[in-house]
Amino acid sequence: MNIKLHTPKSLKAGSGIASLKQFLLSLFATTVSIALTFGTAAIIDYNKKQGEKRKIVMMVMYDVSKSLKSIEDADSLIRKLMEVQRQLAGDTTLFKELRFKLAVMPLNAGYTETTEHIFSSSIETINTVGNVLFTENVAEFYQFRRLYKTTVCDSLINDVTQAQALFTVKSALDFDYTQYAMLSNGYLVSLKHQYAMCKQSIGVTDEEIDVYRKEREKLEAGLSEKDDTLDAAIKEIIRLQNDIDESKARLNLK
Repeated sequence: MNIKLHTPKSLKAGSGIASLKQFLLSLFATTVSIALTFGTAAIIDYNKKQGEKRKIVMMVMYDVSKSLKSIEDADSLIRKLMEVQRQLAGDTTLFKELRFKLAVMPLNAGYTETTEHIFSSSIETINTVGNVLFTENVAEFYQFRRLYKTTVCDSLINDVTQAQALFTVKSALDFDYTQYAMLSNGYLVSLKHQYAMCKQSIGVTDEEIDVYRKEREKLEAGLSEKDDTLDAAIKEIIRLQNDIDESKARLNLK
């Protein structure tokens, strides 16, 4: 098989070195143009993926940070419940007042699982982040968070209800908050450790999370206003119950 090499017309014309130089410059320009086209596309695609990765990481870290703060508040609330119990033990005549305090301090780790579902259920999201260690640390944090809700929050509320701890002085004093305080603190230590591991594995700082938090809170503040009627409603309920108790006492019902 004969292979024919085609010589550019400019070289056939015998223009010599100048024509060769022109041909090489043209070839070089074409090569550079192709490289720039594909290179620019690759850079744009890379930057896009990095931007998506950043958004996902910050969304997850904001959720993890917010959850940790909520669980810290719940842990603190258990000790507040123990403090109310201690006050009651010191003066049982305060039972009516203190039992309402116990009633209006519901233990709840206030967080939603929306981000967890988005992060955990989409393999595309996990692939975009592209960090196996970060994914594992986040998954473990969410696992501890679920356990905290079920074994501390839900369990304590259920036990308080079954023990009828808000109905008599004895039941209020007999209820054992200590086991829940110890369990809560143990989970909190583990969650803080897991939070630190998440930050370290993805290279995110507290300052970056704080900036993102302020941006999110500013956005959320524009979408909804804080409901300030809860305290007023609780006070009204307590006032009504006091009036009912006083009326019952005057009637001397048996």
